[in-house]
Amino acid sequence: MLEIENLASRYGRIEVLHGVSMKVQQGEIVTLVGSNGAGKTTLLRAISGVQPIARGRIRFADQAIHGLRAHQRVQRGIAQVPEGRQVFAPLTVDDNLRLGAFTRGDKDIKADLDHVYETFPALAEKRGIVAGALSGGQQQMLAIGRALMARPQLILLDEPSMGLAPVLVEQIFSIISGLKTRGLTILLVEQNANAALAIADRGYVIETGRIVITGTGRELLDDPRVRSAYLGI
Repeated sequence: MLEIENLASRYGRIEVLHGVSMKVQQGEIVTLVGSNGAGKTTLLRAISGVQPIARGRIRFADQAIHGLRAHQRVQRGIAQVPEGRQVFAPLTVDDNLRLGAFTRGDKDIKADLDHVYETFPALAEKRGIVAGALSGGQQQMLAIGRALMARPQLILLDEPSMGLAPVLVEQIFSIISGLKTRGLTILLVEQNANAALAIADRGYVIETGRIVITGTGRELLDDPRVRSAYLGI
């Protein structure tokens, strides 16, 4: 579904991604593991079109998309749940979700709204409340729900467990696993490497802008280098 070849990206003159190549097959959960500053968020932003690339190719569903603008990639079927959730705090839950469908050509979104509220009952109870008044866990659910409103084929999840209590982290990862059962493909960036790799079909380890290790989720969990550097074992 997603193929990245020799991707490089810069902030000014500083190159932060150095020839990254990776693949995500349809229906997979693929986890990208790395330390802070390794280039994980930059890679997701490059895929979604909000971060320019210096060289390389991005193909999605057998079509080159690296020349498309961000909203065009959303229309093709890619939605990103950004780091820090970035909900529209002054707007209601309902309005946040409706904005997720902004790029869609159709206006029949009620069924999708109903489905999001069925998936996240806590949001249904607060649909008229401004998003800034939600808890961190509820805001994360809202950010995921907003992405679902675009009817994506691929969801890019950036640090979905950041700042959440352990019980909420478990709930969020259960939700992510549930998205896969619905047929969605997921590229997951997550500091909680143990939890992320436990639900991943495959994973990549990125260090200083380069992919250094790849394997199945189980293989990476058992890899001594990954265990030492990212699992604290």
